[in-house]
Amino acid sequence: MSLTARLLEEAGIPTVVMGCAKDIVEYVGVPRFLFSDFPLGNPAGRPSDKASQHATLNLAMQVLETAIVPNTTVQNPLRWSDDPSWKLDISNVDRMSAEEIARRRAEFDESKRIAKAKREGEAA
Repeated sequence: MSLTARLLEEAGIPTVVMGCAKDIVEYVGVPRFLFSDFPLGNPAGRPSDKASQHATLNLAMQVLETAIVPNTTVQNPLRWSDDPSWKLDISNVDRMSAEEIARRRAEFDESKRIAKAKREGEAA
């Protein structure tokens, strides 16, 4: 995504990247970056929370309009939780039970099976 943003900018199309992996996105060097200190996969706000998603999108549009220097990063003021321990728990297999790991693996395998069936159905 970051590389695509850079190419779009080179073509004269302004971009803003919304993300949760600050070190990676800043390393690549996007023109405008809205960083949300949320778990990976949630750059647009909390799941099913339209208010946080709306606020995040509005902030991204403000960044797009107001950033005047390259490599501008703005921190989203929204918080995933007031307790920072969520960062230790999100997808940390050392803190998951064997049953939770197996459940997540089964979900992942099922989503891959569905995607494969769709691809094969479209190819036919």
